[in-house]
Amino acid sequence: MTTPLIHPAIDATLVLVRHGESTWIAEDRFQGRRDPPLSPRGERQAALVATRLADRLAPPSLPIPAGPPVAIWHSPLGRARATAAAIAGAMAVPTDRPPLVPEPELSEIGQGEWEGLLLSQVVERHADALARWRRAPVGNEAPGGEPLATADGRVRAALAGILPALAGAAPTSPAVDLRRSPVPGYGPPPPLRPWGIVVGHEGVFRLALLTLLDLPLERFWAFPFVLCGVTVVDLRDRRAVLRAHNLADHLAPLDAEEGSDPPRA
Repeated sequence: MTTPLIHPAIDATLVLVRHGESTWIAEDRFQGRRDPPLSPRGERQAALVATRLADRLAPPSLPIPAGPPVAIWHSPLGRARATAAAIAGAMAVPTDRPPLVPEPELSEIGQGEWEGLLLSQVVERHADALARWRRAPVGNEAPGGEPLATADGRVRAALAGILPALAGAAPTSPAVDLRRSPVPGYGPPPPLRPWGIVVGHEGVFRLALLTLLDLPLERFWAFPFVLCGVTVVDLRDRRAVLRAHNLADHLAPLDAEEGSDPPRA
């Protein structure tokens, strides 16, 4: 039996932020473990999400606890590292700026022979494999790519290192408080609780959310993550609760500036 990730002592919030657009996303290339930098648009996206997290009470307020985050954990790949640095740099008071913690296990799922290719090239050369990956991703990875089960194992290992840091930051080990309803809007306001930010990639975040919500790998395609969107997960009473997913209103100024469609997923 797999050891539960969400220990009874955890009463915290985890915020997931996908990195900004990279130069390869702008070109419609597969990335995987390769390391292209943020595009100019991606840098702007990172600045906008950083401002949003630094001003969490701006309407509509984010369902995130008060106070600074415990840390910002991030993939070591440049597009995630740069986004994490923008978020940390936007904290108003230097003493509120959380430590940046690189976590190698949060690197994106390896895409083997597809990495660096345009989507059109992958469709031309590997149409059957791509169709299998999109239809049934478990056991149907890219040629030479990382099996989903392998990536799932390292994402679980990353979470197993992050969550105890949140539990240890709590003032006391919380007992189950029956006055706090699991239904939003009922009961007293929640106490001051620790929270942290994770900056990473769509593939590993899909796996992280499935792991936290105790859903099977076969549901891999169920939860997309938009570029620099904000997803909020509460951890309490031995369970994860999805409070918000893919919040991206803060990116509206970029769309207005460019006169473009909403940001690429």
